[in-house]
Amino acid sequence: MPLVALLLTTSTLLGTAHAGSLAQFDFSGPVTQEHFKQVLGKLRCLVCQNETLLDSQAELAQDLRREVYDLMASGKSDQEVIDFLTARYGDFVLYDPPVKPSTYLLWYGPFALFVVGVVALLVTVRRRRQGPEPQLSPEEQARARRLLDEADEGDNRT
Repeated sequence: MPLVALLLTTSTLLGTAHAGSLAQFDFSGPVTQEHFKQVLGKLRCLVCQNETLLDSQAELAQDLRREVYDLMASGKSDQEVIDFLTARYGDFVLYDPPVKPSTYLLWYGPFALFVVGVVALLVTVRRRRQGPEPQLSPEEQARARRLLDEADEGDNRT
C-alpha cells in the first residue's frame, strides 16, 4: 500500500511540475498550447539530454521554452524556430537529428558496432572449432587413470 501511495504522489507531482512549466505562458494570443507543446517535443534539453524541452525542468530548458514562445509569438514558423535553435546550439538540440555526414556516426554507429560484434563472435567460434583437441601429457593421462580407478573402487565398496 505505501508503494501505491508513493506512485500516486510522484505522478501527481510530475504532472503538476509539467503544468507549472507552461502556466507562465499566455496562450490567448497567436500561440496555442498544443502547437507550443508540439514544437517543444521536437527539441532536446541540452542539460538533461534525454528529455524534450517540454518535459525538462532544468533552468536552461525553462529559458529555452521562453525563447521558443517569444519566437512563436513574434510570428516565426516552426521551421524558423527550429533553425534558430539549431544555428545556436547545433543539431544536438533536435530530438530527432537529421541524417547527414556529421551525424552518420550517431545514426549508423550502433548498427556498425552490432556487425563488428557478430563478426568477432563468428571468428572466435570458427577458431575454436578449427583448433586441435587439447591432448593430455602421459603424466596427466596416468593421473586421470588413477583417479578414475580410485573412483571405481569407491563405488564398488558402497
